[in-house]
Amino acid sequence: MLYIPSISKRLAKSSNFTMSLFAASMAFLTYSSMYAFRKPFAAATFEGEVLFGMDLKVWLILAQTFGYMASKFYGIKMISELRPEKRAILILSLIGISWLGLLGFAILPAPFNVFCFLINGFPLGLIWGLVFHYLEGRKFTEMMGSILAVSFVFSSGLVKTIGKYLLDEWHVSENWMPFWTGGLFVPLLLIAVILLNQTPAPSEQDISLRSARKPMSKAERKAFFNAFKPGIIILVLVYVVLTALRDLRDNFAVEIWEALDIVVSPALLTQTEIPITLLLLFLMASLVLVKNNKMALFINHWIIIAGLGLAVVSTILLKIGIISPFYWVVGTGTGIYMGYIPFNCLLFERLIAAFRSAGNVGFLMYLADSFGYLGSVGIVTVKQFGILENMSWYNFYSQVILIFLSLSVVLILYTLFYFKRKLKQPVTLTREEVILKTSF
Repeated sequence: MLYIPSISKRLAKSSNFTMSLFAASMAFLTYSSMYAFRKPFAAATFEGEVLFGMDLKVWLILAQTFGYMASKFYGIKMISELRPEKRAILILSLIGISWLGLLGFAILPAPFNVFCFLINGFPLGLIWGLVFHYLEGRKFTEMMGSILAVSFVFSSGLVKTIGKYLLDEWHVSENWMPFWTGGLFVPLLLIAVILLNQTPAPSEQDISLRSARKPMSKAERKAFFNAFKPGIIILVLVYVVLTALRDLRDNFAVEIWEALDIVVSPALLTQTEIPITLLLLFLMASLVLVKNNKMALFINHWIIIAGLGLAVVSTILLKIGIISPFYWVVGTGTGIYMGYIPFNCLLFERLIAAFRSAGNVGFLMYLADSFGYLGSVGIVTVKQFGILENMSWYNFYSQVILIFLSLSVVLILYTLFYFKRKLKQPVTLTREEVILKTSF
């Protein structure tokens, strides 16, 4: 489906690097376009709109995140068992359903329109797995994964800038703004997905460097989890914290800025993300130079630790008056994404390659994501309905950074030494590990 023989053949004959750069660029544009259907509503404040005693915006965030979380649990099975056929059609169909959810939000009255954000969120949660399926298990996966991953940072700021512009300059209502922002990206989405679908399968050289990536059955998923249970559980716990902080930063950026007495212009929401995007793109893509999968696995751990430390130190410096709010937003954003992005492709990619395990990144990523978004829903719920209800989003966000990211440093150090020890152990496989190693 959506196959163009002339382009596919040309890509197959091109160099591995050229093909990888093309695929990464199309993946970046595809995922950036997806964000136009997910994040522009965060540029609105829905000030004064209250539903059942709680701000409407919080209801929208909870509804969308709950839908997104539910799709991650579903994706543990769907994405891990995914086969190449019809990936492009799935991407376009799922985003189309999400767009209909935004249309429903615009035309239905409250409280029914809140449920439309549940419809909006569920299909979008599956897009990452479908897109990364084109990129994993290749020589240049780090480069491609990094380009895809920085779309999280860049596109989130971009679509909120466009949304704010529609509100301020075109006077589009807050209810219609998310729908029209998504509509502006439909042509780009169609082109990007069709071109991404021309990406050839991994070559023999790719497979020899990274191991074959095949669909995983339920028994194989269970075997993989049991083989690395302590390390995976700790990694998921840290990822829960990072996902919650990333969502807080994305969804309440305007409120956090306003608490610091900063006037939020449309351009500001993108300006803070550009240096983060460039730094992370350089940092993560450079890992393609590390051929040793075991070494790259440990480097990913140290990048996460450095990012967690940067976010904590930046927050301390703001509170004692050494840096300005702008540099704090950039510093904490860089630190959070230095921790978050390795989980989204690079850490799990190298974990599978280092142990030469049969399987795919989709299983691990959706396992982590499902609990990550469960944590994100939980932390917003606690904030709104607990004793912290009256705390500003800035104070809540900064306190979570100081407490939970400091703890996360300790946890990541544990997984670092866990996987080092695991790699040094003699090969004495359990029954489940035998199944995992011999499945294909």
